[in-house]
Amino acid sequence: MNAANEAARFLIIDDHPLFREALHSAVRMAYPDVDTAEARSISEALTILSGPKPFDLALLDLSMPDVHGFDGLLQLRTRHPHLPVVVVSGHEDPKIISEALSYGAAGFVPKSVRKSDLAAAIRSVMEGAIHVPENYEARPPDAESADRAEMVRRLAKLTPQQLRVLQMLRQGLLNKQIAYELQVGETTVKAHVSEILRKLNVYSRTQAVIEVSKLDNAELFRDPSGF
Repeated sequence: MNAANEAARFLIIDDHPLFREALHSAVRMAYPDVDTAEARSISEALTILSGPKPFDLALLDLSMPDVHGFDGLLQLRTRHPHLPVVVVSGHEDPKIISEALSYGAAGFVPKSVRKSDLAAAIRSVMEGAIHVPENYEARPPDAESADRAEMVRRLAKLTPQQLRVLQMLRQGLLNKQIAYELQVGETTVKAHVSEILRKLNVYSRTQAVIEVSKLDNAELFRDPSGF
């Protein structure tokens, strides 16, 4: 946490205004003097986090308009690895909870919980614990989950710029389009792509996209409960 004479600082990342207010209420229950900021997209959150004053905790909804699946969580963890991120989501599937934790989430709280339970979860994470729902049971690792965990570890080696390039590759952009978006030369993009392939231990950009797409669990993100 910040210095003793400063209030805790939380960033609420959710595109639904009603639930942002609900989160504000929950964090104030946990920390009455909390200083909160809010973002309606991952890009807005990253802009806020780049400011001079650090944050103690981020509360993140997975279903954001400018990202897909776990991309938002991955961006936050890559660019701000020391910032605890608690996923607060309408999705309660154990597979999604496991994936969020494997990406480095400091906790997972369903949106269906009571405000007091969310406040308690926030306090436990701030005290250094990893919070999961009471009825969550971690599944024993199998070959597929081990492969996914290994890919997550490889993704963590990417720099923020390489991660952006990878996301653009997944969107089907060509090198010259990526260069335009990033305002760099095509040679720089090619160098980033080469490093991405090396760090992910794949042999082509197509293989990189396929392997990373396996982490999405896109089918699990349909018809979410809650907001």
